[in-house]
Amino acid sequence: MSENSWFSPWAFALIPLAIAMAAYAYWLSRKKTPSVQYSNLSILRQLTPSIRVRLQWLPAALFLASFVLLIVGLARPQRADTKVKKNIEGIDIMLVLDVSDSMLIEDMKPNRLEACKTIMQSFVKKRSTDRLGLVIFSGESYTRVPLTLDYKILNESIKAVKISRNIKMGTAIGVALANGAARLKDSTARSRVMVFLTDGENNSGTIDPETALEISKGYGIRIYTIGAGVDGDAQLPIESQDAFGRKVKRYQPIHSTVNDELLGKMASETGGKYYRATDNESLQKVFNDIDRLEKTKIDVNQYTKYAELYQPYVLIGLLVFALGWLLQTTWLRRGP
Repeated sequence: MSENSWFSPWAFALIPLAIAMAAYAYWLSRKKTPSVQYSNLSILRQLTPSIRVRLQWLPAALFLASFVLLIVGLARPQRADTKVKKNIEGIDIMLVLDVSDSMLIEDMKPNRLEACKTIMQSFVKKRSTDRLGLVIFSGESYTRVPLTLDYKILNESIKAVKISRNIKMGTAIGVALANGAARLKDSTARSRVMVFLTDGENNSGTIDPETALEISKGYGIRIYTIGAGVDGDAQLPIESQDAFGRKVKRYQPIHSTVNDELLGKMASETGGKYYRATDNESLQKVFNDIDRLEKTKIDVNQYTKYAELYQPYVLIGLLVFALGWLLQTTWLRRGP
């Protein structure tokens, strides 16, 4: 990036002084101009002034112009070429989202899953240089989006997440934790982070949470855990079709419980933090806090090289002064 500047802008204050001195010199020269008295000036008025007479003002104008140019040179115009070097140490973040049936409970609006998806999408949009990925789980787990910088694709995938009957039902926290760790184990980022969101207890899967936690700790992964929803009795919405093919929603009683102890242990033993979110507002605050805690480190080094531009002004100013002096002492010389 280049821009022009002045090292000594105070020098421009001398320009009005130079003009005032030139005006004063002109006034003195007019005052000292000799005169001759004639009885009749009609003959003199018929005479046409020569070019030399018409250009008597030129040396003074050249002197003034030279002084202005020298003052501009004194102000030292410069061109500043600035180079900015950014050293960015990105973060790799794996989002792990529970998609078990209980995520359809409507204590968040419109339900737990849709509220989490919307806020996760907002979290993704706030990142700029970090790789993010998405793992979903219920009774088993799979990677929906590996670590990527393509936030558009990631958000489209988050938006499309649904409760699926194609994967085993249940809540396999250990399997999901191990899956997320596997996606982060080869990361070379400055920081490896997992955001783990669930609304239940571990009740399924072939890997127990303690084993998966040890794996995560071995890879240096920091885990932020989020327990979503209100504990206790709730109503699980179930959609079906009536005899006419119309969708009918009914509710089934369900007991929803978050394993605070397990989620707290996952966070504390990896240097993360455990949050409880019981409504949309508190869930938004959780992701805002994680966004604040996990900031990408950006070191900015700025180098500026200055090029002096005063030389042409000084050179031209001296040449103009020399020309004025030459004209004044030769062709435009005035006699006594």
